[in-house]
Amino acid sequence: MAISPRALVQGNAAQVQSLPAPLGGWNARDSLANMEPTDAVTLINMFPTVSNLTMRGGYTKHATGLNGKAQTIMVYNGGATSKMFAVTSTGYLYDVTTAGAVGAAVVSGLTNGIWEYINITTAGGSYLMAVNGVDDALLYNGTTWSTPSITGVTDNNLSNITLFKNRIWFIEENTLKAWYLPTSSIGGAAQYIDMSSICRFGGHLVDLDTWTIDAGYGVDDNIAFITSTGEVIVYRGTDPASAATWSLIGVWKLGSPISSRAMLKWAGDLLILTYDGLMPMAASLQSSRLDPRVALSDKIQGAITAATTQYGGNHADVGWQVVYTAKYNAVWINIPVADGQQQQYVMNTITKSWAQFTGWAAYCWELYNDDPYFGSDGYVGHAWDDNYADNTSNITTTTLQAFNYLGARGVKKYFTRARPSIFSDGSPTISVGMNIDFDTSDTTAPVTFSGSSYGVWDAATSTWDVALWGADLAIQNTWLGVTGIGYCGAVQMKTASSGLQIQWASTDVVYQTGWAGV
Repeated sequence: MAISPRALVQGNAAQVQSLPAPLGGWNARDSLANMEPTDAVTLINMFPTVSNLTMRGGYTKHATGLNGKAQTIMVYNGGATSKMFAVTSTGYLYDVTTAGAVGAAVVSGLTNGIWEYINITTAGGSYLMAVNGVDDALLYNGTTWSTPSITGVTDNNLSNITLFKNRIWFIEENTLKAWYLPTSSIGGAAQYIDMSSICRFGGHLVDLDTWTIDAGYGVDDNIAFITSTGEVIVYRGTDPASAATWSLIGVWKLGSPISSRAMLKWAGDLLILTYDGLMPMAASLQSSRLDPRVALSDKIQGAITAATTQYGGNHADVGWQVVYTAKYNAVWINIPVADGQQQQYVMNTITKSWAQFTGWAAYCWELYNDDPYFGSDGYVGHAWDDNYADNTSNITTTTLQAFNYLGARGVKKYFTRARPSIFSDGSPTISVGMNIDFDTSDTTAPVTFSGSSYGVWDAATSTWDVALWGADLAIQNTWLGVTGIGYCGAVQMKTASSGLQIQWASTDVVYQTGWAGV
């Protein structure tokens, strides 16, 4: 016999509980019945800060008119001069320093757009050097592009590059050989070390980077290589040709790297993106691969596993990359879900809480003047900017909090209202629903937004006393109707907005209880 909501709650007074916004972030590891109340089952385009959830910034098309997909962004830093370049899938290299439509390509006829680069300053000046394993290496001196004079190895076989102890190091494509140039040099006779005898799982070198570690006798830099089979080889020293100043520190086994952009220098550590997740080098090499808690991505391990399984082979368009920005206290993994539908799994570096971003169709990332830029189809985008719109389009967010028994397990509850406490400088569209008893389906109404554009400070198109100027952040906490009967509930909230900031602090929920066991 069905029991009506009125009969269920008859004689029971309404109760109110305040639920904090899910600052614990996205949880794609634990079961729905075993999550912390501050976690979220779904967290899309909302970033967990130390005090609230904040809608991510938007993006603008910084440089347009590129022929092909921008698969590599390179930044030249030489003294007071800083420039940004993009290489496309069609083999064109553009200067994208200045916002707007690009002119003619500064280099053309390249085989592909997948390049790795470093900056180096020598007695002769400041340079950018780049390799891609197919074309001749590229060298930029702040004015012109040329080919460096390297002997001993065919430079179009060099596929990755880093700078270690004033030497440029390379990986030779599809081999276990690493090549290096003389100290503080952009050319000359290259020498190599062959790791074939120490890589017991075979394969070839994929990536290399420096790793700073304090091993008890002072902080020192090491150089780390990772192979296609996940072996990590670490060396310490200055001159590889001298046994007195060069030594092998060790060889470790991790999961296979997901791409040639698998390593990222992060503070004093080195992050490695593998099929096991995002691994911090220091903790990984002190632990077993069988301990997944070492991974920074442990809390979203289910999503990482699904992504690497489904999209791990998507190397042709690059996509896979680890990015760090101190400006926004964020590390993210770029996920090539599909062409033009890339996503980002984003971690707050202070709280280690995760979120999922959509809407940034990025093939590659780079920082320029501390701001994140991404390469996309025909343009370079400036991401996380404070216009809070995706190139004039709305930003939509979706959050499903962890299911909560509200302190009364085994007691049915009748949910009637919810009041999210939102801070905004406008009136975004907000839809709230209540999911019941581990049902993760969409319980909210569709959200759309159509608002007035606010003026942009210092913009030529925004005129004082003419343009509409936004107000400071103000709290909005309107009661909204929800419905649902069950033992536990989870707040689901969607927003849609353009040009508006949104911060979410908490949600008040009204419900009435029935009889235990009903």
